[in-house]
Amino acid sequence: MDASTFWWIVTGLTVATELLTGTFYLLMLALGLAAGAVCAHLGLAQTTQLVVAALVGACAVLVWHRTHPAPSKQKTEHNPDLHLDIGSTVDVTKWASPQATLVVHRGAEWSARLIQPGLPEGALPSTGLHRIVAVEGNTLVLSKI
Repeated sequence: MDASTFWWIVTGLTVATELLTGTFYLLMLALGLAAGAVCAHLGLAQTTQLVVAALVGACAVLVWHRTHPAPSKQKTEHNPDLHLDIGSTVDVTKWASPQATLVVHRGAEWSARLIQPGLPEGALPSTGLHRIVAVEGNTLVLSKI
């Protein structure tokens, strides 16, 4: 069997394994294996093929790892990776009770509650713009801006 054929078979098996597992790290290693196949096509020595495959694969994995950090370990309710609404602003026109109201966000009506320490008992919070700091089920958790 030709050296380049071996490299391409191993590359194909790595890509197939990546498709089954869904990890991009195997795809980056497959890039290194493909580089080894190209070196074999160019007639370079086996040692050079191995070194180039290892370097390209390792560099691709490092670049992928640095540009795609691990998911946040925050609680689900406060994780902006899971709730794209976190950080958005809503306009509160009135408060139904000292801690709860209904707001319109993205064209739909949402329940909302306020996190505001030090608010006097029974006093209604101020209206205006509030920032979404968490999403708990179908309730937006707001903070005054």
